[in-house]
Amino acid sequence: MVDAAVVVKQLRSTYASGITKDYDWRISQLKAFQKIVTSHEKEILYALRTDLSKPEHESQVQEIAQVLSACSLALKELKRWMKPQTVNPSIIAFPSSAKVIMEPLGVVLVISTWNFPFMLSLEPVIGAIAAGNVVVLKTSELAPATSALLAKLIPEYVDSSAVKVVQGSVPETTALLEQKWDKIFYTGSSRVGRIVSAAAAKHLTPVVLELGGKCPAVIDENINLTVAARRIISGKWGCNNGQACISPDYLITTKAYASKVAEAISTELDKLYGKDPLQSHELSRIINIHHFHRLLKLMDDDKVNQKIFRGGQHNESILKIAPTILLDVPQDALILEEEIFGPLLPIVMVDNIEDSIALISAKEKPLAAYLFTNNERMKDMFKRSISAGSICINDTIIHFLVPNLPFGGVGESGTGAYHGKLTFESFSHKKAVLERSFILDLDARYPPYAPWKTKFLKAVVQGHIASIARSFLCR
Repeated sequence: MVDAAVVVKQLRSTYASGITKDYDWRISQLKAFQKIVTSHEKEILYALRTDLSKPEHESQVQEIAQVLSACSLALKELKRWMKPQTVNPSIIAFPSSAKVIMEPLGVVLVISTWNFPFMLSLEPVIGAIAAGNVVVLKTSELAPATSALLAKLIPEYVDSSAVKVVQGSVPETTALLEQKWDKIFYTGSSRVGRIVSAAAAKHLTPVVLELGGKCPAVIDENINLTVAARRIISGKWGCNNGQACISPDYLITTKAYASKVAEAISTELDKLYGKDPLQSHELSRIINIHHFHRLLKLMDDDKVNQKIFRGGQHNESILKIAPTILLDVPQDALILEEEIFGPLLPIVMVDNIEDSIALISAKEKPLAAYLFTNNERMKDMFKRSISAGSICINDTIIHFLVPNLPFGGVGESGTGAYHGKLTFESFSHKKAVLERSFILDLDARYPPYAPWKTKFLKAVVQGHIASIARSFLCR
C-alpha cells in the first residue's frame, strides 16, 4: 500500500519550490493531459468498455470530449484567469490600489468515482493544475481498467513530482484522508461524503462534495411528448444506463397523463434499443453484482412488483437490466426512498401538475430537477420554488455539458461547484491585496478619540460624502 504521508511530503516539497505557480509550467501540464487523450483514445474507450460496457458514443461524448473541452478552455483562458483583478477601494483607504490575486491552495486531493471514471477523474485535476496546485488523484477501484490506465499514462506525460495517482480501495482512501490537505474534491455517494467531510473537518480542510440524490422530472400536459420521451431516455438510459447522479430518478405527472407518458417512453425505447434491450450494445451494464442485486431488490418490493409497465428483464451473467418503467408507484415504496442509480424509472401520479412542487420540496434537495412544459407560469413557479443544484427545462442532463454553468449540489446533493472557470476558482484562494503610500495619514484614526472623529469615520466607512464634510468642518 502506498505511504500516504510520504506522498504528501513529496508533493509539499514540489509546491514549495514554486514551479506550479509558473504560467508556462501550467500550460505544459494542460497540454500533457490533452496529449494523453488524443494519443490514447482507443485505450481509453477499451477501458471504459471493460469497466462498464459503455457504448463508444457515450464514452466519446460524455467522457473524452468533456475532458478535451476542459483542457481547451483552460489553455485558452488561463492567462486571463490568472491575471490579478483590480477592484475599486473605498474612500476609507484613499489613496490606495486594490487587487484580488488568484492564489493556488497548495496540495489537493481528488477522489474520483466509477460511473464516469475518466472524465470525473481528469476534469477536477485539470482545474487544480490550471490553478497551480499539486494533486493526488485517488481513482475508483470499481473501475479497475480505467484506474490502471490513468495510473499508467499520467506519469508518462505529466510532471510526476506534482501529480500522483493512487489506486486501491478503502484502506488507501482512509490513509489519504488521514493526511492534511489544502482542499479535498470528492465525487460519490452521500454516505462516503459524510466520511470525507468528517476527516476534512479534523484539519479544517475545505471540501467540494459532488454527491447525488433523487432527481425528479415533472411532465406537464400539452407538450411535444415524443421529444420529451427521447430526451428523458437520453438522460436516463443513454447516460450510463441510469448510473449517473443527474439522471432522472423518477417522473411526476398527472393521473390523466401518466399512461400516455409511459406509453410514449416505451415506444421510443423500442425504437432506440430494440425489443430485446438486453442484447443491445447501446446500453451500459450495471457496475457490479452488489448493485445488480440492489436494483433487483427495488423491483421486487411488494409495493412495486406489480407496477412494472415495461421492462424488468435482467441477466446476471452480463450484469444487465432492461430499461424498466414502473407506473403509479406509491410514495412509501423503497424505490422512492433511496437514489436508484440504475435503469429503473418510477412514475408518480398527482392530481394537478402544480402538486409536484410540494412533492419535490418534501424530499431532500436534488442535484438536478427537470421540468417539461410550455406553461410559462409553471416554469416560473418551478424555478422559484424548487431548490436544487441545477434546473433544466424541457431537457435532461444537457446543462452538465455547458462549461459556463456551475455544476454542483445543495444540501444532501453536495456542496461547492465546478466546470470551466469555476473549477479553476474552486482550487484557488482569492487573496485580497491593498497597497497604500505614506501620504494622507488621518488623525481621526488615532486616540485620543473625540465625537467629531467618530462621526467623521462613520461617514467615511459608509461613503456619505456630505456627512464627511460636515463632521470634518465641525471638529
